[in-house]
Amino acid sequence: MRRKLAAGNWKMNGTAAALDELAALAEATREARAEVLICPPATLLSRAADRLSASHVTLGGQDCHAATSGAHTGDVSAEMLRDAGASAVILGHSERRADHGETDAEVRAKAEAAIAAGLTAVICVGETLEERENGKTLDVVRSQLDGSLPDGSTGDTVVVAYEPVWAIGTGRTATPEQVADTHRAIRQFLENCETGAGQSVRIVYGGSVKAANAAALFSSPEVDGGLIGGASLQADEFSNIGAALANTVNPVTSTLT
Repeated sequence: MRRKLAAGNWKMNGTAAALDELAALAEATREARAEVLICPPATLLSRAADRLSASHVTLGGQDCHAATSGAHTGDVSAEMLRDAGASAVILGHSERRADHGETDAEVRAKAEAAIAAGLTAVICVGETLEERENGKTLDVVRSQLDGSLPDGSTGDTVVVAYEPVWAIGTGRTATPEQVADTHRAIRQFLENCETGAGQSVRIVYGGSVKAANAAALFSSPEVDGGLIGGASLQADEFSNIGAALANTVNPVTSTLT
């Protein structure tokens, strides 16, 4: 049974003043039956861990380097994230792939490093609008999964986030049918992998998710939660999105530890 996941990606937003909003978010989701993961900027991670030490909220990073240490100015290793209080890390987000030219191979190397450090790797995949309109969505997503997922990936080590590039920060949102169809194809791909992990790996959706559309987007049993961007910066909005998962929550032990 897969526990639903409400994950918030703060991206390059937030200074020390945002810690109060984070505390409000923890309080607002205190009764949530879904797992709550917040990925603040690295500058806030250790302070957020201190602030949330007694709460149910888990924390994650937004990226990591594939190396454990070394001459990589400005980068953060998976071990550093773990030491700062993270239990997960987002990898291969389309903004990293586009802005920094990250390849599938680089995402896989980072995921391997994250897993070795004891972090859950939240691996993002998704197609552009042109690829969607040309009927290449499933080919693109399967190729990204094939290149980005470490060998032996299971539900204990990996979460897959389907985030169509054309729906991230654009106000455009995939239809519930599009989301369900793509998630179903991703699950079948995972089931066909050597570990047969299709039923254990959580597949979450991201792309202009708001409280107003969350219930519809999360209605399919193929959708195990959401990776939320801007809406996760507001405690009330994010808690309402989390509430949209309530009717489909499976009560199992957290894997983000």
